[in-house]
Amino acid sequence: MRGRWWETIAGRYDVAIWIRLVGTVLTTVANFMIRPFMVLYLYEKLEGSVLLPMLVVGLQPLASMIVGLWGGSLADKYGRKPLMAAALVVNAASMAGFAASEELWHFVLFSILNGIGMSLFFPAANAQVADIVSPERRAEIFAALHAALNVGAAFGPVLGLLVFSWQPKVVFALSALSFVAYLLLVLKYIPETKPAAADGSEPGASVTPPPRLTLRGHGLLYAMTGLAVPIGLLYAQVETVLPLHLQTVFGDDARAMFTTMLTLNGLTVMLLQIPVARMTERWATHRVVLLSYGLFAAVAFGYGFAPWFALLLFAELLFSLGEMLCGPHLQKAVSMIAPEEMRARYFSVYSMNWQLSRGLGPLAFGLVFERYGGAAAFAVIAGLLVVSGAAQHRLVRGLSKPRAPAEAAAVAGAS
Repeated sequence: MRGRWWETIAGRYDVAIWIRLVGTVLTTVANFMIRPFMVLYLYEKLEGSVLLPMLVVGLQPLASMIVGLWGGSLADKYGRKPLMAAALVVNAASMAGFAASEELWHFVLFSILNGIGMSLFFPAANAQVADIVSPERRAEIFAALHAALNVGAAFGPVLGLLVFSWQPKVVFALSALSFVAYLLLVLKYIPETKPAAADGSEPGASVTPPPRLTLRGHGLLYAMTGLAVPIGLLYAQVETVLPLHLQTVFGDDARAMFTTMLTLNGLTVMLLQIPVARMTERWATHRVVLLSYGLFAAVAFGYGFAPWFALLLFAELLFSLGEMLCGPHLQKAVSMIAPEEMRARYFSVYSMNWQLSRGLGPLAFGLVFERYGGAAAFAVIAGLLVVSGAAQHRLVRGLSKPRAPAEAAAVAGAS
């Protein structure tokens, strides 16, 4: 009986998906031991400077954004596996570098290197999901990967609160080892999944230049990407402005409160992401999008104005629900509009919403925080979420409407 149960679970996903799930857990536990406390750590090292820590943290996604389109093109040309392996090598080197860092410029250098690694990995990895998973199951797979990420979000902050305050270098070293372990799994177990070229040539053998991602031919992708930026801004402020805002409002209790909030979010998403995805997979995507943007707007308002910890915890539960609804459905929508030969580049473009918001958001809202306070910063984000949510709802709703052949070709990304 046990054997049948295990075989049912193991056989549900392709081996490449299982490696992604295991590798995500390995790397994100260590990553979430670092992320919540990096700004506070730099804030203390730089003797109370607000903008310099925001700048250092923002360099990682900015570097990722600059290299991202190039990384997606390489994955479409040379294959998914080589790019994933190279990215994991770069990320392991960056974490090892953080472990050895002493000066501010060291952190700047390895933050940039980490951004380059991320920009190479995720477009190739997400395109691999679209390569091997049927369209009707992609939302579930992206949800499963998101749940695996939240294993790290659930347990990493608690471990980080203990270890990071004791010896940050240990956490960076553990993160480097986790990337090495993930690399070995990818090299041994993940096959190449890039679709064969139209002429039957091997990956990387084609000399035909890839079609360009023009704004006119791929406007739907760019619009979806731009309208997702406010969600990324909210996430960026959770890692930067929120801990400083909580420290201003609640004093010495802020660090423990912040850790509790992150752990609640991680546990909720880890346990409920896949059931929620299965329950909502038949829901109209545009309605899921509208609901999730509304939840995120309420969360931003709660972060900025909640006077009690209980209200912050309620806001965190709303954040978890919005996260479980929005991410998998928008990723599925991108995979559906992406031409087969351009999947990695489509995910590269779409990931720019995250990189742009995490790159420029900390600095921009750090200025707002320094001048007007955390409540004002989160109020601005809440307003952006309301406006962008209405527009994204209208855009995604249009995907389900019948189109004339010429318009359908444009939506599919014909160039």
